[in-house]
Amino acid sequence: MEATERKTMDERNTSMAKKRERMNRNWFFFFISPWLIGFLCLTAGPMIFSFFMSFTNWDLMTQMKFIGIQNYVNLFKDPIFLTSMKNTFLYAAISVPLNLLLSLGMAYLLSFHLKGMRFFRTLYYLPAIVPAVASTILFTNILATNGLLNKALSFIGIQGPSWLLNKNIVLLSFVFLAVWGVGATMVLLLSSINSIDDAMYESATLDGATRMQMFVHITLPQISPVIFFNLITGIIGSLQTFTQVYLMTKGGPDNASQMIVPYLYTNAFSYYRMGYASAMAWVLFFVILILSVIVLKSSSAWVFYEQEVK
Repeated sequence: MEATERKTMDERNTSMAKKRERMNRNWFFFFISPWLIGFLCLTAGPMIFSFFMSFTNWDLMTQMKFIGIQNYVNLFKDPIFLTSMKNTFLYAAISVPLNLLLSLGMAYLLSFHLKGMRFFRTLYYLPAIVPAVASTILFTNILATNGLLNKALSFIGIQGPSWLLNKNIVLLSFVFLAVWGVGATMVLLLSSINSIDDAMYESATLDGATRMQMFVHITLPQISPVIFFNLITGIIGSLQTFTQVYLMTKGGPDNASQMIVPYLYTNAFSYYRMGYASAMAWVLFFVILILSVIVLKSSSAWVFYEQEVK
Protein backbone atom coordinates (compact mmCIF):
# COMPACT_ATOMS: atom_id res chain seq x y z
CA MET A 1 0.00 0.00 0.00
CA GLU A 2 2.76 2.39 0.97
CA ALA A 3 4.73 1.50 -2.17
CA THR A 4 1.66 2.21 -4.31
CA GLU A 5 1.21 5.64 -2.70
CA ARG A 6 4.90 6.43 -3.20
CA LYS A 7 4.66 5.39 -6.85
CA THR A 8 1.57 7.56 -7.34
CA MET A 9 3.34 10.51 -5.69
CA ASP A 10 6.41 10.05 -7.93
CA GLU A 11 4.23 9.93 -11.04
CA ARG A 12 2.44 13.10 -9.93
CA ASN A 13 5.76 14.87 -9.28
CA THR A 14 7.12 13.72 -12.66
CA SER A 15 3.96 14.94 -14.40
CA MET A 16 4.18 18.33 -12.67
CA ALA A 17 7.90 18.64 -13.53
CA LYS A 18 7.19 17.91 -17.19
CA LYS A 19 4.33 20.40 -17.18
CA ARG A 20 6.55 23.04 -15.59
CA GLU A 21 9.31 22.33 -18.09
CA ARG A 22 6.85 22.59 -20.99
CA MET A 23 5.53 25.89 -19.62
CA ASN A 24 9.05 27.30 -19.24
CA ARG A 25 9.85 26.26 -22.78
CA ASN A 26 6.71 27.95 -24.09
CA TRP A 27 7.53 31.14 -22.22
CA PHE A 28 11.08 31.00 -23.56
CA PHE A 29 9.87 30.89 -27.17
CA PHE A 30 7.29 33.57 -26.43
CA PHE A 31 9.91 36.02 -25.14
CA ILE A 32 12.43 35.38 -27.93
CA SER A 33 9.78 35.40 -30.66
CA PRO A 34 10.13 39.18 -31.41
CA TRP A 35 13.87 38.76 -32.00
CA LEU A 36 13.33 35.49 -33.88
CA ILE A 37 10.70 37.02 -36.17
CA GLY A 38 12.89 40.09 -36.74
CA PHE A 39 15.92 37.91 -37.51
CA LEU A 40 14.02 35.72 -39.97
CA CYS A 41 12.26 38.63 -41.71
CA LEU A 42 15.00 41.29 -41.65
CA THR A 43 18.26 39.31 -41.72
CA ALA A 44 18.04 35.63 -42.68
CA GLY A 45 15.27 36.14 -45.23
CA PRO A 46 16.97 39.00 -47.12
CA MET A 47 20.28 37.13 -47.05
CA ILE A 48 18.73 34.04 -48.63
CA PHE A 49 16.93 36.17 -51.21
CA SER A 50 20.10 38.12 -52.05
CA PHE A 51 21.99 34.84 -52.53
CA PHE A 52 19.30 33.73 -55.00
CA MET A 53 19.41 37.16 -56.68
CA SER A 54 23.16 36.84 -57.22
CA PHE A 55 22.41 34.17 -59.85
CA THR A 56 19.95 36.36 -61.72
CA ASN A 57 19.77 39.42 -63.93
CA TRP A 58 17.20 41.75 -62.38
CA ASP A 59 16.67 45.51 -62.48
CA LEU A 60 13.58 45.72 -60.22
CA MET A 61 11.45 46.63 -63.26
CA THR A 62 11.53 43.62 -65.55
CA GLN A 63 11.12 39.94 -64.85
CA MET A 64 13.95 38.24 -62.99
CA LYS A 65 16.12 36.12 -65.31
CA PHE A 66 18.28 33.25 -64.04
CA ILE A 67 21.83 33.43 -65.49
CA GLY A 68 23.77 31.02 -63.25
CA ILE A 69 27.23 32.13 -62.12
CA GLN A 70 27.61 34.74 -64.85
CA ASN A 71 27.50 37.62 -62.34
CA TYR A 72 30.44 36.11 -60.45
CA VAL A 73 32.37 35.58 -63.69
CA ASN A 74 31.70 39.18 -64.74
CA LEU A 75 32.84 40.47 -61.36
CA PHE A 76 36.38 39.26 -61.81
CA LYS A 77 36.47 40.70 -65.32
CA ASP A 78 35.29 44.10 -64.08
CA PRO A 79 38.33 46.43 -63.76
CA ILE A 80 36.47 48.80 -61.43
CA PHE A 81 35.55 45.96 -59.08
CA LEU A 82 39.16 44.71 -59.06
CA THR A 83 40.35 48.26 -58.35
CA SER A 84 37.84 48.62 -55.53
CA MET A 85 39.04 45.32 -54.05
CA LYS A 86 42.65 46.51 -54.20
CA ASN A 87 41.78 49.87 -52.62
CA THR A 88 39.72 48.25 -49.89
CA PHE A 89 42.45 45.78 -48.95
CA LEU A 90 45.12 48.49 -49.03
CA TYR A 91 43.02 50.75 -46.82
CA ALA A 92 42.37 47.90 -44.37
CA ALA A 93 46.05 46.87 -44.35
CA ILE A 94 47.08 50.41 -43.37
CA SER A 95 44.24 51.61 -41.15
CA VAL A 96 43.64 48.52 -38.98
CA PRO A 97 47.24 48.01 -37.72
CA LEU A 98 47.74 51.78 -37.38
CA ASN A 99 44.51 52.12 -35.42
CA LEU A 100 45.48 49.27 -33.10
CA LEU A 101 49.02 50.56 -32.51
CA LEU A 102 47.92 54.13 -31.80
CA SER A 103 45.06 53.08 -29.56
CA LEU A 104 47.34 50.67 -27.66
CA GLY A 105 49.98 53.35 -27.16
CA MET A 106 47.42 55.94 -26.06
CA ALA A 107 45.70 53.49 -23.72
CA TYR A 108 49.01 52.54 -22.10
CA LEU A 109 50.04 56.16 -21.57
CA LEU A 110 46.61 57.12 -20.23
CA SER A 111 46.61 54.19 -17.80
CA PHE A 112 49.09 55.97 -15.52
CA HIS A 113 47.46 57.63 -12.52
CA LEU A 114 48.65 61.18 -13.02
CA LYS A 115 46.98 64.52 -12.47
CA GLY A 116 44.70 65.55 -15.35
CA MET A 117 44.45 62.05 -16.88
CA ARG A 118 40.63 62.10 -16.80
CA PHE A 119 40.62 65.23 -18.93
CA PHE A 120 42.90 63.68 -21.56
CA ARG A 121 40.96 60.41 -21.57
CA THR A 122 37.77 62.34 -22.29
CA LEU A 123 39.49 64.52 -24.89
CA TYR A 124 40.85 61.56 -26.88
CA TYR A 125 37.55 59.68 -26.69
CA LEU A 126 35.30 62.55 -27.85
CA PRO A 127 35.95 62.11 -31.63
CA ALA A 128 34.70 58.53 -31.38
CA ILE A 129 31.18 59.68 -30.46
CA VAL A 130 30.92 62.14 -33.35
CA PRO A 131 28.56 60.69 -36.03
CA ALA A 132 30.31 59.33 -39.11
CA VAL A 133 28.53 61.76 -41.43
CA ALA A 134 29.55 64.78 -39.33
CA SER A 135 33.19 63.71 -39.03
CA THR A 136 33.35 62.95 -42.77
CA ILE A 137 32.01 66.39 -43.68
CA LEU A 138 34.48 67.93 -41.22
CA PHE A 139 37.42 66.13 -42.83
CA THR A 140 36.19 67.01 -46.31
CA ASN A 141 36.61 70.67 -45.38
CA ILE A 142 39.91 70.11 -43.57
CA LEU A 143 41.45 68.19 -46.48
CA ALA A 144 40.09 70.39 -49.28
CA THR A 145 42.64 72.11 -51.56
CA ASN A 146 42.06 75.39 -49.69
CA GLY A 147 41.18 73.62 -46.47
CA LEU A 148 42.42 74.06 -42.93
CA LEU A 149 45.30 71.56 -43.25
CA ASN A 150 46.82 73.18 -46.35
CA LYS A 151 46.41 76.64 -44.82
CA ALA A 152 48.27 75.48 -41.72
CA LEU A 153 51.04 74.00 -43.89
CA SER A 154 51.33 77.27 -45.84
CA PHE A 155 52.23 79.11 -42.63
CA ILE A 156 55.43 77.07 -42.40
CA GLY A 157 56.23 77.38 -46.11
CA ILE A 158 54.85 74.06 -47.30
CA GLN A 159 52.46 73.89 -50.22
CA GLY A 160 49.96 71.19 -49.35
CA PRO A 161 48.72 68.75 -51.99
CA SER A 162 45.14 68.30 -53.16
CA TRP A 163 44.43 65.50 -50.71
CA LEU A 164 41.08 64.47 -52.21
CA LEU A 165 41.97 65.08 -55.88
CA ASN A 166 45.37 63.39 -56.09
CA LYS A 167 44.85 59.70 -56.86
CA ASN A 168 48.25 58.79 -55.42
CA ILE A 169 47.45 60.00 -51.89
CA VAL A 170 43.65 60.07 -51.70
CA LEU A 171 43.52 56.85 -49.65
CA LEU A 172 45.60 58.59 -46.97
CA SER A 173 42.64 60.91 -46.40
CA PHE A 174 40.56 57.94 -45.28
CA VAL A 175 43.39 56.70 -43.09
CA PHE A 176 43.47 60.12 -41.36
CA LEU A 177 39.74 59.82 -40.79
CA ALA A 178 40.12 56.31 -39.37
CA VAL A 179 42.79 57.52 -36.95
CA TRP A 180 40.45 60.34 -35.88
CA GLY A 181 38.11 57.75 -34.34
CA VAL A 182 40.82 55.83 -32.52
CA GLY A 183 39.25 56.71 -29.16
CA ALA A 184 36.67 53.91 -29.25
CA THR A 185 39.37 51.24 -29.45
CA MET A 186 41.49 53.12 -26.92
CA VAL A 187 38.75 53.03 -24.27
CA LEU A 188 38.39 49.25 -24.51
CA LEU A 189 42.12 48.72 -24.24
CA LEU A 190 42.40 51.23 -21.39
CA SER A 191 39.69 49.42 -19.46
CA SER A 192 41.47 46.12 -20.01
CA ILE A 193 44.84 47.53 -18.88
CA ASN A 194 43.29 49.01 -15.73
CA SER A 195 41.77 45.62 -14.85
CA ILE A 196 45.20 43.93 -14.61
CA ASP A 197 46.13 43.01 -11.04
CA ASP A 198 48.78 45.39 -9.65
CA ALA A 199 50.37 42.46 -7.81
CA MET A 200 51.73 41.19 -11.15
CA TYR A 201 53.60 44.44 -11.76
CA GLU A 202 54.82 44.56 -8.16
CA SER A 203 56.22 41.02 -8.41
CA ALA A 204 57.92 41.85 -11.70
CA THR A 205 59.42 45.03 -10.22
CA LEU A 206 60.87 43.05 -7.30
CA ASP A 207 62.42 40.65 -9.82
CA GLY A 208 64.11 43.58 -11.57
CA ALA A 209 61.94 43.72 -14.69
CA THR A 210 62.04 46.92 -16.73
CA ARG A 211 58.92 48.81 -17.78
CA MET A 212 59.27 47.50 -21.34
CA GLN A 213 59.60 43.92 -20.13
CA MET A 214 56.48 44.31 -18.01
CA PHE A 215 54.60 45.74 -20.97
CA VAL A 216 55.63 42.86 -23.26
CA HIS A 217 55.28 39.98 -20.79
CA ILE A 218 52.42 41.17 -18.57
CA THR A 219 50.36 43.90 -20.22
CA LEU A 220 50.18 42.54 -23.76
CA PRO A 221 49.25 38.94 -22.82
CA GLN A 222 46.63 40.16 -20.34
CA ILE A 223 44.90 42.44 -22.86
CA SER A 224 45.35 40.14 -25.89
CA PRO A 225 41.65 39.07 -25.91
CA VAL A 226 40.64 42.74 -26.27
CA ILE A 227 43.25 43.26 -29.00
CA PHE A 228 41.85 40.19 -30.76
CA PHE A 229 38.30 41.56 -30.54
CA ASN A 230 39.37 44.95 -31.92
CA LEU A 231 41.36 43.29 -34.71
CA ILE A 232 38.34 41.28 -35.87
CA THR A 233 35.92 44.21 -35.69
CA GLY A 234 38.51 46.51 -37.31
CA ILE A 235 38.96 44.18 -40.29
CA ILE A 236 35.19 43.81 -40.75
CA GLY A 237 34.57 47.55 -40.40
CA SER A 238 37.37 48.61 -42.76
CA LEU A 239 36.26 46.18 -45.47
CA GLN A 240 32.73 47.60 -45.22
CA THR A 241 33.74 51.27 -45.48
CA PHE A 242 30.97 53.25 -47.17
CA THR A 243 30.04 56.63 -45.63
CA GLN A 244 33.52 58.17 -45.91
CA VAL A 245 33.95 57.27 -49.59
CA TYR A 246 30.40 58.18 -50.56
CA LEU A 247 30.54 61.63 -48.97
CA MET A 248 34.17 62.63 -49.53
CA THR A 249 35.10 61.45 -53.04
CA LYS A 250 32.36 59.15 -54.40
CA GLY A 251 35.20 56.85 -55.46
CA GLY A 252 37.22 59.47 -57.36
CA PRO A 253 39.47 60.62 -58.75
CA ASP A 254 39.49 57.98 -61.51
CA ASN A 255 38.29 55.29 -59.06
CA ALA A 256 41.45 55.78 -56.98
CA SER A 257 39.37 55.75 -53.78
CA GLN A 258 36.61 53.42 -54.93
CA MET A 259 35.86 50.64 -52.44
CA ILE A 260 33.67 47.55 -52.54
CA VAL A 261 30.59 48.73 -50.63
CA PRO A 262 30.22 52.12 -52.39
CA TYR A 263 30.61 50.35 -55.76
CA LEU A 264 28.04 47.78 -54.66
CA TYR A 265 25.65 50.59 -53.69
CA THR A 266 26.16 52.33 -57.04
CA ASN A 267 25.38 49.16 -58.98
CA ALA A 268 22.31 48.40 -56.89
CA PHE A 269 20.67 51.81 -56.59
CA SER A 270 22.07 53.83 -59.50
CA TYR A 271 22.31 51.19 -62.23
CA TYR A 272 19.64 48.85 -60.72
CA ARG A 273 21.84 45.81 -61.32
CA MET A 274 20.50 43.97 -58.31
CA GLY A 275 21.87 40.56 -59.25
CA TYR A 276 25.34 41.93 -59.92
CA ALA A 277 25.32 43.90 -56.65
CA SER A 278 24.17 40.81 -54.74
CA ALA A 279 27.03 38.79 -56.20
CA MET A 280 29.41 41.52 -55.07
CA ALA A 281 27.94 41.41 -51.57
CA TRP A 282 28.43 37.66 -51.31
CA VAL A 283 32.02 37.89 -52.53
CA LEU A 284 32.65 40.47 -49.80
CA PHE A 285 30.90 38.24 -47.26
CA PHE A 286 33.17 35.28 -48.05
CA VAL A 287 36.28 37.49 -48.05
CA ILE A 288 35.40 38.74 -44.56
CA LEU A 289 34.55 35.20 -43.46
CA ILE A 290 37.89 33.81 -44.68
CA LEU A 291 39.91 36.61 -43.07
CA SER A 292 37.98 36.24 -39.80
CA VAL A 293 38.61 32.47 -39.75
CA ILE A 294 42.34 33.03 -40.42
CA VAL A 295 42.59 35.51 -37.53
CA LEU A 296 40.51 33.20 -35.31
CA LYS A 297 42.75 30.22 -36.07
CA SER A 298 45.90 32.27 -35.44
CA SER A 299 44.56 33.53 -32.11
CA SER A 300 45.57 30.29 -30.33
CA ALA A 301 49.20 31.36 -30.77
CA TRP A 302 48.95 34.88 -29.36
CA VAL A 303 45.70 35.33 -27.42
CA PHE A 304 45.88 34.36 -23.76
CA TYR A 305 42.99 33.78 -21.39
CA GLU A 306 43.27 33.61 -17.60
CA GLN A 307 41.94 30.08 -17.36
CA GLU A 308 44.41 28.78 -19.96
CA VAL A 309 47.94 27.55 -19.34
CA LYS A 310 50.25 27.69 -22.39
